[in-house]
Amino acid sequence: MEHKHINLKLEVWRQQNSKAKGDFESYEVKDISTEMSFLEMFDVLNERLIKEGKDPIAFDHDCREGICGMCSMYINGRPHGPWEANTTCQLHMRAFNDGDTIVVEPWRANAFPVIKDLVVDRSAFDRIIQAGGYVSVNTGNAVDGNAIPIEKDKADAAFAAAMCIGCGACVAACKNSSAMLFTSAKVSHLALLPQGDPERKSRVVNMIAQMDKEGFGACTNTGACEAVCPKEISISNIARLNAEYLSAGLTS
Repeated sequence: MEHKHINLKLEVWRQQNSKAKGDFESYEVKDISTEMSFLEMFDVLNERLIKEGKDPIAFDHDCREGICGMCSMYINGRPHGPWEANTTCQLHMRAFNDGDTIVVEPWRANAFPVIKDLVVDRSAFDRIIQAGGYVSVNTGNAVDGNAIPIEKDKADAAFAAAMCIGCGACVAACKNSSAMLFTSAKVSHLALLPQGDPERKSRVVNMIAQMDKEGFGACTNTGACEAVCPKEISISNIARLNAEYLSAGLTS
């Protein structure tokens, strides 16, 4: 693959805190290797800003391996940028051309207040999990993995739902800032497995109640969430969540 260097113009959202009024600031970055990741490009820019005595751009990151879900940036109108099934840390600068202008914003949702610049508070997701995304287990040694036989198609579907990394791209892409894809993935992967059965009814009721309390919007099934999900979580999980919720309501 050809190794090139490109020059870019960045329009980056700067905001001191959740109460402050934010605005875009323009930056030029030169001689950026196309082999760099998007976050490495930001590192280069921030090192320059620090040398110039300016405030570096705050952005969230941890693993830089597409696992932690923290690198939440809205890049040119799409969560995590132009590549499919991709987090921002996995996006490389070869996705852009010399002379491009790249617009970078934080997630926009009332339930995700801006902490600073591109960093948002995603603890609403943690509270949805705390409301019911767990199973009752006896303490002691882990149970043998094969102790409970599980049908292959159910195991596969549970694994696919459990791939969710809680990044919030689904909320950012949704016109209603709905958290249904996230919540349905968390409900699904436990509802599909026998270990999830004891809390099955209380889980879905409590998690949806918490989701509504956090101020996420309603789902209108436009599918924008699935389209931008870095782990390609299926919106069929939302149908399963609705079925679980209905069943819990009818039988409680």
